[in-house]
Amino acid sequence: MPNIQEIAASAKESAEQLGIKKFDIYGSIVDSTSVQVDQGEPKQVKATNLSGVTVRVWNEDNTMGVTSTTDVDSKGLELALKTAFEASIFGVKENTPDFSPEAKAEINNGKTDQKATPAPVSSLIDSLLTAEKEVLAGHQAIKGVPYNSLSQRDFERFYLNSDGAMRAQSHSLASIYLYSKTEEEGRKPRSAGAFRISHGVEKLDVNGCIKETIEKTISHLNYRKIPTGKYMVVFSPDAFLSLLSAFSNLFNAQSILDKQSLSTPDDLGKQIASPLLSLYDDALHPANIGAETFDGEGTPTRQVSLIENGVLKNFLHSAGTAKRMNAKPTGNANIGAKVTVSPNFYHVFASAAPEQQFSLETAENVVLIDDLQALHAGVKSLQGSFSLPFDGWLINKGEKTSIDSATVAGDFLELLKSIVFVEKEVELTPGGVCPRIWVEGLSITGE
Repeated sequence: MPNIQEIAASAKESAEQLGIKKFDIYGSIVDSTSVQVDQGEPKQVKATNLSGVTVRVWNEDNTMGVTSTTDVDSKGLELALKTAFEASIFGVKENTPDFSPEAKAEINNGKTDQKATPAPVSSLIDSLLTAEKEVLAGHQAIKGVPYNSLSQRDFERFYLNSDGAMRAQSHSLASIYLYSKTEEEGRKPRSAGAFRISHGVEKLDVNGCIKETIEKTISHLNYRKIPTGKYMVVFSPDAFLSLLSAFSNLFNAQSILDKQSLSTPDDLGKQIASPLLSLYDDALHPANIGAETFDGEGTPTRQVSLIENGVLKNFLHSAGTAKRMNAKPTGNANIGAKVTVSPNFYHVFASAAPEQQFSLETAENVVLIDDLQALHAGVKSLQGSFSLPFDGWLINKGEKTSIDSATVAGDFLELLKSIVFVEKEVELTPGGVCPRIWVEGLSITGE
């Protein structure tokens, strides 16, 4: 892919020839390599190079056309600009997207481009084969690691517009995922997994991933049914953020304007959760390995307070939603045929000292949910309800007993208000950082 200066010069020249006065371009390129293994043999090696740009053009009537292309040489850009210009005739006339007012604002967030040296494929295969071998040796009941992956990716992104905005960013990340399965005569297969991420393969905590996979798998071997009823439920960081993401329309300004949200514009300032809970969308959090410094509209990303002491403080905005709701863009826009809004990186933390402390070492008859499943089917995001199968344990004074199979059900807004304890220690997950969250009186249905 040409560099951003070459793309900008080429786009400007083509725009002048076509009589286009207003346009912007967002592009990215991703180089990735991933490997999978199976029973001591390489199963799959995949290398991809994905690149593309999204071009938006406004005409004299200020209606906009959009097109996407993977061809970013001068002829490809010229064709994309021409196609978008022709499409602008059919653009919407109400709430037409515009440049972000912060597309040229200074990015001063301390984040620098971090590119790691790619590891050879043979090294990736050897590392993953060793990891699989160690997991299989962790317990005689572990018979396979059916889902596994070791990958490394390089990202490059840029944004430019006809008003002189120009941004570029590059970074690398590597990740490993292990998911094991047991086989015992007369017993149900049990499974567990772990995940690690870092800037490069050399810094990847492979041993930590192996250890967590083995420990979780072993802990599920001795399982039993659980009686149906109301329980104190402790959500693991990954489980809580999975549920939070499923109901992200709560903070999404575009969803709110489309009336596809649990929130309304008047809900700002209302108590929607326990005073113990605070939540930020923080793309620039130090733990965010793949932090993006600007969004699809060129707006700098930032820390956005969503919930403070249980009070709804802000929504996530694009330039368009911010204008319509008299707010500021938050750096959460994605451009395409339609501008969409999505969270970057959640940071959940305790906002106040609780009246009562809880501990898994002393708690009696609580359910620890490690992983929620079937989120695509068990969540009714516009109603706020959920009913989801899960992997987890019944905890009694520190003793963990794996739960055979069960579902947890409830209303998400009621769940937020029923939080009785937010632990201090946070964990890194693919969706953000979060501690364990204790919720009172959730319905658990056992077999």
